[in-house]
Amino acid sequence: MTKSPSTLGIILFIATMIVFFVVYTFFSGINYFDISLKANAFVLPILYAITAFWSVKSYWNNHKMNFREAFKRAFVPMFIGGILSVFSIYLFLNFVDTDAKKLLNYQYVTRQKAELDAEYTSAKKILKHQKDIDELEQKYKEGLQRFNPEAIKGKDMLTASHFSGYFAAILIFYVVLSVFFGAFFRTKTIHPELTNQE
Repeated sequence: MTKSPSTLGIILFIATMIVFFVVYTFFSGINYFDISLKANAFVLPILYAITAFWSVKSYWNNHKMNFREAFKRAFVPMFIGGILSVFSIYLFLNFVDTDAKKLLNYQYVTRQKAELDAEYTSAKKILKHQKDIDELEQKYKEGLQRFNPEAIKGKDMLTASHFSGYFAAILIFYVVLSVFFGAFFRTKTIHPELTNQE
């Protein structure tokens, strides 16, 4: 059954919000940021790729398709699902549950600090020369300045401009995937002589 790309986009938006609220409801504790990151890195790309594939393949089964048509049928559902999701999540975190936003921001800063500490510790173990060690210590101290209370006060990774940046990065994924599906599915041809013989 072939659905329009717009319909699939709405379905994808609903599925994305279900994933968001499952993570929000069941995992909004000490690992909320990490689990959100994993959902965005692994679950959602697979969901979007499957939907784009289905959008193109279901139409491709019975129709001739050029690159432009295949690209459109892959891109439109992902774009609609993505932009509606990003906008909805932005509104939810900034106007409905600001505590969840504060938690994500806090865990983001904590994660960045833990990564800085891990890099410092691993680098210190392998350095032999005092000059290199002194340079590492200096860079570490400079890095720590980003995490003092004044620096992190009001630090917000969930502003409108940040969400715009996230969506711009996501758009690259949509375009690359759509180009791939467009190139792959454009070769489908239906030979009229075969259908006339039936």
